[in-house]
Amino acid sequence: MKADPTVQLRLLDLQQLDTRLSQIAHARARIPQQAELEAAHARLGKVQDAVIMAQTQVSDVERELARAEGDVQLVRDRATRDRSRLESGQGSAKDLQALQHELESLARRQATLEDVELEVMERAEEVRARLDDATAQVPAAEAEVARLTDELAAARADLDAQEREVSAPRASILAEIDDPLIALYDRVRAQSGGLGAAPLRARRCGGCQLELNPVELNRMAAAPEDEVLRCEECGRIVVRTDESGLPA
Repeated sequence: MKADPTVQLRLLDLQQLDTRLSQIAHARARIPQQAELEAAHARLGKVQDAVIMAQTQVSDVERELARAEGDVQLVRDRATRDRSRLESGQGSAKDLQALQHELESLARRQATLEDVELEVMERAEEVRARLDDATAQVPAAEAEVARLTDELAAARADLDAQEREVSAPRASILAEIDDPLIALYDRVRAQSGGLGAAPLRARRCGGCQLELNPVELNRMAAAPEDEVLRCEECGRIVVRTDESGLPA
């Protein structure tokens, strides 16, 4: 393939732009805030789940506490009625004795129910504390997500601006290079990890960084100036420069 030496040099300019664009794309895929934001979302989700779980536990224990309080109150009300009847002295001795026995039984029942009520109240206090703790963590977790979201957006905007700046001259460079050479460059670049063209400096290929052997150097030195050369080691397009070090 033939191409004017100045056009081949422009191919190096194109490669420089494309290398920088690849670096920007690589940086965009690995913005630190992206992973940090995912972790922050996960932490926020855990806190929110803890709040929901605690709210459910509080609701359950409050219903249980209401039942326990109701059971105690029923026994108290029954004891109050029985005590009132007993104090009034109304009824036979047998009836009054039965009321006394029932009051004793109710007292034992009330003590048992009050123990249950106390245990439920203690559990209610614990789950309310868990709810308060989980709820208190939400604002900080939300703030972290918001901060990282803003930082990620700013980082992406900065990379977008860099990409626009680097890409701006690319079209004009492409216009200076023949289509067959562009096609070769694109093909080699796709096959060589993004580096399609490299300079020859100090007898080294700028692509594989290997020093060319004397036979290869002589071949390149003898080639016409407009011939497009390829490195026999890495297959990349090699562009001769004033610093190539080719034998005279």
